[in-house]
Amino acid sequence: MKKLIVSCSLLFLSLTAHGQESILGFTPESAAKQTQLEAEFEKKLNAANLDEWMQRMAAEPHWVGTAYGSELAQWMQKKFNSWGYDAQIATYDILFPYPLERVLEMTGPKPYRAKLTAVPVAGDPFTAQGDALLPSYNAFSTDGDVEAELVFVNYGIPKDYEALEKLGISVEGKIVIAKYQGSWRGIKPKLAAEKGAIGCIIYSDPQDDGYGRGDVYPKGAFKNSTGVQRGSVMDMPTYPGDVLTPGVGATKNAARLDRKDAPTITKIPVLPISYEDALPLLEALEGPVAPDNWKGGLPITYHIGPGPARVHLKLKFDWKLVPAHNVIATLKGSELPDQWVMRGNHHDAWVHGANDPVSGMVALMEEARAVGELAKKGQRPKRTLVYCGWDAEEPGLIGSTEWVEDHKKELQEKVVAYINTDGNGRGFLGVGGSHSLQTMVSEVAGAVTDPQRGVSVKERRRARDIINGGNGQFELYALGSGSDYTPFIQHAGIASLNLGFGGENAGGEYHTIYDTYPHYKRFKDPEFAYGVALANTAGRITLRLANADVLPFDFTQWHQTVSGYLEEIMTLTTTMRSTVEKHNQWVEKNFYELAADPKEPFKKPAKEPAVPYLDFTPLQNAMAQLEATIKTFSDMDKTTWSKEQRAALNAHLIKAEQVLTNENGLPRRSWYKHQIYAPGFYTGYGVKTLPGVREAVEQKNWKEAQEQIAVLENTLLDLNVYLKKGITFSN
Repeated sequence: MKKLIVSCSLLFLSLTAHGQESILGFTPESAAKQTQLEAEFEKKLNAANLDEWMQRMAAEPHWVGTAYGSELAQWMQKKFNSWGYDAQIATYDILFPYPLERVLEMTGPKPYRAKLTAVPVAGDPFTAQGDALLPSYNAFSTDGDVEAELVFVNYGIPKDYEALEKLGISVEGKIVIAKYQGSWRGIKPKLAAEKGAIGCIIYSDPQDDGYGRGDVYPKGAFKNSTGVQRGSVMDMPTYPGDVLTPGVGATKNAARLDRKDAPTITKIPVLPISYEDALPLLEALEGPVAPDNWKGGLPITYHIGPGPARVHLKLKFDWKLVPAHNVIATLKGSELPDQWVMRGNHHDAWVHGANDPVSGMVALMEEARAVGELAKKGQRPKRTLVYCGWDAEEPGLIGSTEWVEDHKKELQEKVVAYINTDGNGRGFLGVGGSHSLQTMVSEVAGAVTDPQRGVSVKERRRARDIINGGNGQFELYALGSGSDYTPFIQHAGIASLNLGFGGENAGGEYHTIYDTYPHYKRFKDPEFAYGVALANTAGRITLRLANADVLPFDFTQWHQTVSGYLEEIMTLTTTMRSTVEKHNQWVEKNFYELAADPKEPFKKPAKEPAVPYLDFTPLQNAMAQLEATIKTFSDMDKTTWSKEQRAALNAHLIKAEQVLTNENGLPRRSWYKHQIYAPGFYTGYGVKTLPGVREAVEQKNWKEAQEQIAVLENTLLDLNVYLKKGITFSN
């Protein structure tokens, strides 16, 4: 390990003549000052603050629209103001459904009425707050009163329905029951409705999220038999945010859709339940035994159905506009006040939310406090910092989306980058985002010490990656959706990051009444050491972006990554073609028009349509042109340029990510503008890279695939022209 650390340090952290570490985007003189600034910043971080603030924020449930949520927004505003920020509250009126009636009962072959209630546990008084706890439900399920036979659909994802079709089982007119996991929860009712189901039930199977993983709460961290995961089932792959105001901020006077016309509300009622409530329903199913990879951890034989289990599902919601309070705290830059670096974390929770989102929010606050102290002592960042506490993230990224939609034009002019955090725990650093920022993030990760191991957080992650068979490279994952970076990168085209620690903080508290301060202190980050590590990592990224002489965008790594995405899609089409050809050859060779009864002739399976040869050469040529341009751009030592030249280049670089967007958006979901990263139409949170082309290929829409190749080609060529213009600022 020691040898690995030394070699990596030599690779990434070269020394300047002044004995200071070189930093991407900084002159040697500026790098020395920045290194000292970051050391002072780190010394100011105090874990006791995170602990104290978590106790304050997670003391009561605070979903959007609650009095306590409003109180916390005002409390945070006062905190930011005391640290030297100009903190304001930006409020939007958004549609939020509160559950009024939830009924799930099995009407046959024997009656059972679901309890739909999680039990309080010893040692955690927060789980015994009774009516103060938000009932378990899925936000943006439609109202409904349905009764039908039940069908088990595993995780309820596309390949599960393909398996059902092969078994000759239809869900049309049925109610489906699906396991959590496998995909984002909103995909389950979406697909079920497309397949003709009239209702959807989602449960947490103990194999995935319960005693199959470890001791359950309160003995251990995992989900007990009554725990239920709340969550939104809004069709966010179409658009996130307020369902009634797509594309515009949900201000008081905004034009709103009629609720019946809102496309992101589910078409069928959907309800989450515990595995205690799921057991009688699944036990009553007959029909084929489920495939081995469908079977969970309940003490039953898993059958698919349909029936004879028959269930009645009735849901009714109070659909009303509620205020969402975003806290926006600004620290004006000393030299470049019209260039902004933005940091954000949401503050609303389904219940108490100690882990999700408070653990990330308190780290952001401590980061902001330390930066504010430095500013008061004369070390104000060059660029403006904007720290944000978003509301209404849980029901659909609503607070951040409305704010971005409301301020989109200004943000596209001013924002250098957006850095997002959410929940945080113990373990390994994970970072996703715009790959033009990968080199800068890697440098920062090499400068932050892991609190458990004493090596850098980069080295620790690389070591795990190598042990697990990886290449040991520090790489960013691509951003799909699932947190507040979505409107920034996917809609506004602003370079974004999402980061947090985890991997040694597993548990089953997610979106349940058990996500409390006692649970967090026992199982997540007891000393808040990784909360401090998060503040340290995100704070250094923020300060480097704020103070850089030349904004630290590196397009060499971007090109390598995007080239890999293109290669994946080309390989996918080749594999699909080979699979179809082999299938058709097998059909032709092995099946004949044979039948014992000539009245019922045996028909051989139909051949699958051939996979055409798509023309990827426009993309390959565009990437080749970009490679040459990026090499020229990267080889230039821009820190030696004049102050005026660097200023012109920085103003140019701010908009580079926007060049990767297309105003028409992706097919059938125009809100998503980015042509490199998007959440999948049938994955939800999961990313699809080069999404226009990739999803058309996956859906075997060959005409659209070729059209999207042309769209992507134009996007890449536009970036090539844009970067060439950046080179001219050296003249």
